[in-house]
Amino acid sequence: MSTLIDSDNSAPAAERLSLLRQRLLERKDRGPSGWSLAAMPVATADSLRASEEVDSWQLRRGLLLRDRLASIVFATDELELLAGRIDLDHEEGSDEEIEAAQKYLQQYPPPPGQNGHCELHLELLMAKGIDGLATDIRAMKNGASGEKADTYQSFLHALEGFSFMIGHAADVVEESLENAPPDRRLELEAIATSCRRIAHAPPATFRDALQFLWLALVGVMHGEPVALVVPGHLDRTLYPFFQADLESGALDEEEALLLIETLYLLINEYIPDGLAIGVMVGGRDAAGQDITNPLSYLCLEALRRTALIYPAVGICWHEGTPTDLVELAVDLIGHGNANPAFFGDETIQTGLKNLGVPEAESCRYVNSTCVEITPSGASNVWVASPYYNTCQILLDEIAANVESPAPDFSTFLQQYRQRLTAAVEQGVAYQNEARRLRHQRGRKPLQSVFTRACIGRGRDIDDAGARYNWAECSFVGLANLADSLHVVDQEIFHQRTLDFAELKKLLDTDFAEREHVRLRFLNAYPKYGQNCAELDDLVGDTVRYVAGECARFRMEPDDSHYVPGAFVWIVHEQFGRDTGATPDGRSAGFPFADGCGPAQGRESKGPTAAILSTTSWDHSPMIGGLAYNMKFNTSLFRTPEGFDRLRDLVLTFLYRGGFETQINVVDHQVLEEARQHPEEFRDLVVRIGGYTDYFTRLTPEMQDEIILRTEFGDA
Repeated sequence: MSTLIDSDNSAPAAERLSLLRQRLLERKDRGPSGWSLAAMPVATADSLRASEEVDSWQLRRGLLLRDRLASIVFATDELELLAGRIDLDHEEGSDEEIEAAQKYLQQYPPPPGQNGHCELHLELLMAKGIDGLATDIRAMKNGASGEKADTYQSFLHALEGFSFMIGHAADVVEESLENAPPDRRLELEAIATSCRRIAHAPPATFRDALQFLWLALVGVMHGEPVALVVPGHLDRTLYPFFQADLESGALDEEEALLLIETLYLLINEYIPDGLAIGVMVGGRDAAGQDITNPLSYLCLEALRRTALIYPAVGICWHEGTPTDLVELAVDLIGHGNANPAFFGDETIQTGLKNLGVPEAESCRYVNSTCVEITPSGASNVWVASPYYNTCQILLDEIAANVESPAPDFSTFLQQYRQRLTAAVEQGVAYQNEARRLRHQRGRKPLQSVFTRACIGRGRDIDDAGARYNWAECSFVGLANLADSLHVVDQEIFHQRTLDFAELKKLLDTDFAEREHVRLRFLNAYPKYGQNCAELDDLVGDTVRYVAGECARFRMEPDDSHYVPGAFVWIVHEQFGRDTGATPDGRSAGFPFADGCGPAQGRESKGPTAAILSTTSWDHSPMIGGLAYNMKFNTSLFRTPEGFDRLRDLVLTFLYRGGFETQINVVDHQVLEEARQHPEEFRDLVVRIGGYTDYFTRLTPEMQDEIILRTEFGDA
């Protein structure tokens, strides 16, 4: 039997988890996150100095990765069940050593452009083990020459460092054995034995596989370093080990749940607040069969007791998804847990297939952090690269029409779209230049080992080694844009109450002394989200236009796609803060709409009408990500019928082709109290624009944006 929690003297699972959670929050409140220590300037400078005589930058990056992994310092305490927590109290060197290292590293500026935001391909290493894969790569190296041989050697350096890092994690655990009580000794020995095994051989148990997954995330994120590598489909990657251990009696579901919860806690400690990490469950296999299994439910259930911002757990929903999996997610949401989200599996697979992803691979994708979709284990996809402020472009076009006004709305719209296309072209040019620089100054050998096609091609992920190398851009403020275009059409071209000069003055002055005009713009016209065909068509037409324009461009070095989305993260607040008033009645500085849903407070006809608007157009081209936020008062969930109503709304969204929806269940009064007394609401979690965050750490503007979202509840 497992020795995780079955000892008479061990803390019950819930109590243990509660203590671990509290310690995590205390460490985060007093200091940095694990990720913030990933710079390691002293170790980095020492490695690069030592390799100065090596001609190949690829080889130097392999040596650097090996040395950085060897320098990682771990910590543990008497309750943890997995190794690999970064020691937040470790100091790499003296102030003088750090300053000297940073000065030396100025000659190696980090390249621009995206990294990370992916799920690793773990199955190969889990099948062969580190030593087995290293043997294969040596054989490939012996048959290669030149840069390809150097690349394979860098992969070997990466595996060497990864193996050493895992062994060091075991060392730290074993150092705790001497003073541990007998029951804890059994746990520590199990942890250390697992690490010793996976440092060389394939995982043999569920614990091994989960431990390997976590240390792979640490190795890539901390060693390369790479941002936001996600656990992904735990119910696919880990299920064979889980099933085998259950059948053999080596594991039960409560023990597995506690191990998954431990992983979630490690993620929360490592990743700084305000970002995103995704787990996905459910979905279909290459034959179209539902793959939901008992581990799918545990990955969701683990959110109940951890109740922190990471990870978001997305259900890949299709018509064959078990009802009880949906109901588990709805139950969590209705009880205030904002982390579950629903992704439209058919819609997303359609979009991936249209980008050339084969049927056999389109079934396995990941929300790379928030809602941006990337093929699992095979991606060097750059997400949110870049964001486009659609409403600032509209303001620029309004200004251009002061001197030379368009004769009709159709011409004005065409001119706006030409301006939008110019912005897209400029964004593509910048991203391609960033890719050239990353090819020269980047290279990530360990991530390459965990990315399909890199080993077979003998190419680093920064050298187009991955199977998919496209970029995903994001168009922010689509709802505000549509609402604004409608007002421009009505006020200037139909009613002729204003001309462009007068409109520009109103917007430039933020409706100073003309509040009644702002309210007319805001309230006298229908808005997107009210099931108005004219407004819905404006959004759908804009999406079709940007999808078509993005399809005209290609990314270096392999002519990959340029893929649109409307993912916003917190950029809708940032762009809004820096953008003047807009014709929809939005005041200067106020956040734009988040994702593909209506602007804040404009769902005046209820959630069903808002869903009908949001799903009135095809979401599948927007693989760069779409999020639809809903917000409900807790009054809705006083009876079982309230949970049923929420489930029905979610399913309506998904049946109609919705891309992704996420839900806040929190009262306006609670949010106001949290704003006034943040110390009492440290772990109040809310959904933002594709990710979850602690409400009390948001900017005042972002808090306002959350509070002002339409809140549905019982009448």
